[in-house]
Amino acid sequence: MGDKHRVRFEPVGIEIEVDEDQTILRAAFEQGVQLMHGCKEGQCAACKSFVLEGDMDEIELDRYSTFALPDMEREEGQTLLCRAHAYDDLVIELLNYDEEVLRSGLPVRKGTVEVLSNEPVTHDMRHLVVQQVAGEDIKFFPGQYMDFILPDSGESRSFSMANIPNREGRFEFVIKIYPDGLFSQFLENQVSIGDRLEVEAPFGTCTLRDSRTSDIVFVGGGAGMAPLLGLLRALAEKETERKAVLYYGARTKADLCFEKELHALEEELPSFRYVPALSEPDGTDWDGATGLITDVVRENEPDLKGRDAYVCGPPPMVDAAIALLTQRGVDERHIYFDKFTTTGEPEDEGNT
Repeated sequence: MGDKHRVRFEPVGIEIEVDEDQTILRAAFEQGVQLMHGCKEGQCAACKSFVLEGDMDEIELDRYSTFALPDMEREEGQTLLCRAHAYDDLVIELLNYDEEVLRSGLPVRKGTVEVLSNEPVTHDMRHLVVQQVAGEDIKFFPGQYMDFILPDSGESRSFSMANIPNREGRFEFVIKIYPDGLFSQFLENQVSIGDRLEVEAPFGTCTLRDSRTSDIVFVGGGAGMAPLLGLLRALAEKETERKAVLYYGARTKADLCFEKELHALEEELPSFRYVPALSEPDGTDWDGATGLITDVVRENEPDLKGRDAYVCGPPPMVDAAIALLTQRGVDERHIYFDKFTTTGEPEDEGNT
């Protein structure tokens, strides 16, 4: 362990202690301060912040993409909290934050889980269910995600929980299988019932805001089903009166999953609608919506002013959906999203 320094976040006035051996973001996680973040790898810029007080020479950055933090921005005093190590006391201005989430964060905990089931739900997505068997109890909010540590390489991969918190320490995931995916190939070919894996959680800020009462529009695709399912299950548990609609895009009918449960939720929550759409109908019996999911939203939602929106799935879909939702009147402050990026080496790396 290195020396410790104080880092204060403005304009919220929250202060944490940061060890030189850990990033500022990691220190915040461990102390239950839920800063905005995305990839945690210096590629997405979600945690970009401005150094108000402190010497920039006393901040060391791990490898990062200069697309996320261009040299000019770094010279002006901006930094990436997921890459930044503090070697002096600092005052950081948060450029992107949600005070409700910030102050209600749960500390990140490490643990061991045991695999209860690992079943395919489509040709390229798995429903993984695990239960914690060791370590401090991991708590989470619906919509958050967990990091799994690969046994041999020690690398981590992030996956959103599809269930709501429970006393049994059980976690569910919907994970897309990529032909060259390190964890997904491990999951498809090696993981068996009874296997144990190292994990840590919770991460992520795509959670329900308890202070909000607005109606909700959910937009998802692929494994983005996982956090959206968790959020919908949470709304059902709360017996919410908030109106909600889920637009979920898939290529073919065979790519849809959890159909039975989602239709059951329509019966359980009269204020909820489920709208699946196929971008590549393959001649099967289908009388539902067709086209890209953003096109379907555009056709069905001329005015979304006053709504909250949750968007989860592949980055191109998320970006297109956010642009559309903004055009349709959703306040950007109330668009909560999770981009399901594939992990790789940062492009155009910055210096360490």
